[in-house]
Amino acid sequence: MPDLAAGGRRWSVPAGANLLDSLNAAGVVVPYSCRAGSCHACLVRCVAGEPQDARPEALAAERRADGWRLACQCRVVGDLEVEVFDPQRDGLSARVAELDWPSPTVLRLRLTPERPLRYRAGQHLVLWSVEGVARPYSLASLPGEDPWLEFHLDCRAPGAFCDAARRLGPGDALRLGELRGGALHYDLDWQAQPLWLLAAGTGLAPLWGVLREALRQGHQGEVRLLHLAREPAEHYLAGPLGELQARHPNLRVQLASAAELPAALAELRLVSRQTRALVCGHPGSVESFVRHLYLAGLPRNRVFADSFLTRSI
Repeated sequence: MPDLAAGGRRWSVPAGANLLDSLNAAGVVVPYSCRAGSCHACLVRCVAGEPQDARPEALAAERRADGWRLACQCRVVGDLEVEVFDPQRDGLSARVAELDWPSPTVLRLRLTPERPLRYRAGQHLVLWSVEGVARPYSLASLPGEDPWLEFHLDCRAPGAFCDAARRLGPGDALRLGELRGGALHYDLDWQAQPLWLLAAGTGLAPLWGVLREALRQGHQGEVRLLHLAREPAEHYLAGPLGELQARHPNLRVQLASAAELPAALAELRLVSRQTRALVCGHPGSVESFVRHLYLAGLPRNRVFADSFLTRSI
């Protein structure tokens, strides 16, 4: 049985044991969210030894060269010593600039980092509370235009990070962890092509940034944005979206409830197989959107999807 060392402790684990599970079972707390190698909340750095990594491509080459690994994707196959990601040591400090509630369940959080952060619309970032809770959230802000980093938190259900976020006020501190590429982005090569943006709930956050990036770049093709919400009050960006639609003749915004969704989707008729579709939200909604796009004739390689996974702890 190989030895695993972390946090000043050393213990034996079964060969092939999952690294994330082995650490948490021993009381070495490593946060996680997706367990799929996407959220990057479970970063650890290898000090000695090398685990078996199921998804080496999930981290940038320079991060891997520094010894970083995603614990959820690694198995202990030999003696191994790791350091857990420490937000105080390895993260970037940020302060709350503004926060408000654009709907009864969505908290809009705007942060000012201690130094500028290079990112693109649609990426997501791991946020750390002062209590040590980490969660990945999509950036809703537009680089080069918004003076802050903006996030939309779905606080409908209890959750450790949301509960901590409810207690935040202007000037309070958080730490920023790993910046992740994500599947959603805007490409200048798409300018003349139809662009469909389909969002459920706070899946609108990254698409709000991508939409504004497309319009800033002078997108010439048709742009359609569909936002699915449980009730009218949850269309939390209805006002700003309406203002954008009034200024851009090629933009059409549709706001739909679950009951209205079939009719709204039926209006999405494919006129060009060059259409690009970006889809975001909880897995069930994303699956429904992607299925409709496939049946409508849109090639799968022109659909970019990102699913939000929710944890209550």
